Amino acid sequence: MKLQHTPALAIGIGVVAGLRPMMALAVVAWGLRRRWIRPGRSPYARIVSAHASKRIAEFAISELIADKLPFTRSRLDVVPLASRIASGAICGAAMNGTGQKRQLEGAALGGLGALAGAIAGYCVRQRFNRGMPDFSVALLEDALAVGGGVVAVALAANAE
Repeated sequence: MKLQHTPALAIGIGVVAGLRPMMALAVVAWGLRRRWIRPGRSPYARIVSAHASKRIAEFAISELIADKLPFTRSRLDVVPLASRIASGAICGAAMNGTGQKRQLEGAALGGLGALAGAIAGYCVRQRFNRGMPDFSVALLEDALAVGGGVVAVALAANAE
């Protein structure tokens, strides 16, 4: 994959953040730790650095559990939506992070991807909940977030 495709990867990791914000951070941290992502001098990469990857992974696992609880707030409420957009922006910038302009572009694309992912995830989950148990739908969404994140990071590894 060529470097010109990294904006699509920033959007893709943003969509993952829209579904599961900590999972997006966890897969980017995992990619940084394995040196699959080389974000250059990106300050955003420090947030999801290899040193923080264990703690971020713990938060991601907690998020997967908390999502199944009945008292979990809607992803479209202000605070959860803002955290998804922030996660998407950080991850998008880290994925795109080769130059100052590209980092800003990656942050914007990642944030927009997160917004789209949050809205689409909400709509799809509402639709599937009519015919399937919520727990099953949530597990499918988890699998999509994990798989999509790993694919985005793997494609970023081949972008260089």
